[in-house]
Amino acid sequence: MRKKIIAGNWKMNVLPSETATLVKEVAEATKAYGNVEVVCCVPAIDVAAAIGAAAGTQVGIGAENAHWEAKGAFTGEISCPMLVDAGVKYVIIGHSERRQYFGETDETVNKRARAVIAAGMTAIVCVGETLEEREAGELVEVIERQMNVGLKDMTAADCDKLVIAYEPVWAIGTGKTATPDQAQEVHALIRATLAKLVGAETAERVRIQYGGSMKPGNAAELLAKPDIDGGLIGGAALKAGDFAGIVAAGN
Repeated sequence: MRKKIIAGNWKMNVLPSETATLVKEVAEATKAYGNVEVVCCVPAIDVAAAIGAAAGTQVGIGAENAHWEAKGAFTGEISCPMLVDAGVKYVIIGHSERRQYFGETDETVNKRARAVIAAGMTAIVCVGETLEEREAGELVEVIERQMNVGLKDMTAADCDKLVIAYEPVWAIGTGKTATPDQAQEVHALIRATLAKLVGAETAERVRIQYGGSMKPGNAAELLAKPDIDGGLIGGAALKAGDFAGIVAAGN
């Protein structure tokens, strides 16, 4: 059985002065749900406060991006060794907003994800199609390309530190949600594609999150599907009660 993983993506929200309070609220609200891995992925400037607040709790702290080089002249970037030194355990890689606004490509996703895994952290690698791609019948092509390039040269051992997040881009921040059957169809495609890359046995171990407007009201139905192993949560992650409702659905 794959342990469910619910990860909050705070995006560019929550001040450093507000971080400890929210992390502690999440820890308290989710402490009864030991069957679920609980993660808060926070802005880089919030990491120190989040790590401090999560100490001694079941909540893991993640970052929202990382550079592939260990050090160097990359003004504004943050390296994997820096994140490890701070206590970070997870890093979101290739979120659709990084792709849309900051020039992220499948190739840079691959470089970042491999660096994260090599540093001993878990890479949450995002894949997903836009509305235009879905309506053009390009869903399979897009998912397979993102995975074939984004996970290039990853080994079965690397996959022990890999989580894949399926985020239908058309359902992020729009209030729209893929139906459970639509989501399961793509999650099954992702697992089948992964099996071609690293073998069926390894693919069965990798957890695949759904990342398109999962809320307390729809989480149980989504998480009941056989290939949906958790959620990458945006807006609902900023309210401890809502986030805990999703975690409870996966417990």
